[in-house]
Amino acid sequence: MIEIRDLTKIYKLSNKRKIELKTKDTHKVAVNEVSLTARPGEIYGLLGPNGAGKTTTLRCVATLLKPTKGSISVCGFDTVKNGKEVRNKIGFLTNEIKLDPNFSPDYMFDFFGGLHGIDPETLAGRKEVLFEKFGINEFRNKKIEEFSTGMKQKAGIAVSLVHDPEVIIFDEPTNGLDIITARVVTDFLKELRDSGKTIIVSTHIMSEAEKLCDRIGLIIDGKKVVEGTLPEILAGEQAEDLEDAFFKVYKRTTQGND
Repeated sequence: MIEIRDLTKIYKLSNKRKIELKTKDTHKVAVNEVSLTARPGEIYGLLGPNGAGKTTTLRCVATLLKPTKGSISVCGFDTVKNGKEVRNKIGFLTNEIKLDPNFSPDYMFDFFGGLHGIDPETLAGRKEVLFEKFGINEFRNKKIEEFSTGMKQKAGIAVSLVHDPEVIIFDEPTNGLDIITARVVTDFLKELRDSGKTIIVSTHIMSEAEKLCDRIGLIIDGKKVVEGTLPEILAGEQAEDLEDAFFKVYKRTTQGND
């Protein structure tokens, strides 16, 4: 389980960054008092436009960033006080985390398995299952630099799940993937959910969230503005689909229109 309570993350802006953002402010509030709970056996979707705070939130959960305020608990462990224990419980994948292109999936899987202290027999079993699931066997000994974007993504997912984590954190899991590879990834996430894993994903693809997520939180300008199941959100916004609901919330939130 993931429990986020009043998470706030504030960045100090460099002069260069202030020029890029066209602001005189010295600080930027990336996440503003966000609270949510992701439970075992469900996929929680964190939705919002680029720059809304989705990735910052997930990085705080994954212990890559330290919250400015608030707290995050993963399987009962505090992400600041018990970072090592949290990292043992999670699998985290983002497009910005790349496998070393000079090595093969076979080597990278064994390397990260060793970091997690997995015994050789268990590691071999995990590799067989995941490589078969993502069609990696044929390419297992090739350098990752030779792979297509989709194959790199699938290899990254396999390696991130080497230790069979209880909690899965995916930042834009299908971004840039072709439709076939994206379907493989989303189907696998559903399998993980059905096996009792806690899964939280960020995405800006509304149709993907509709099919994939059991509960959804909409985040705009660092704030969670709406949360619920798809039927609850559609009913609350009197919308036909999630995209329609999102734009109604976005307009109301950013322009103050009811």
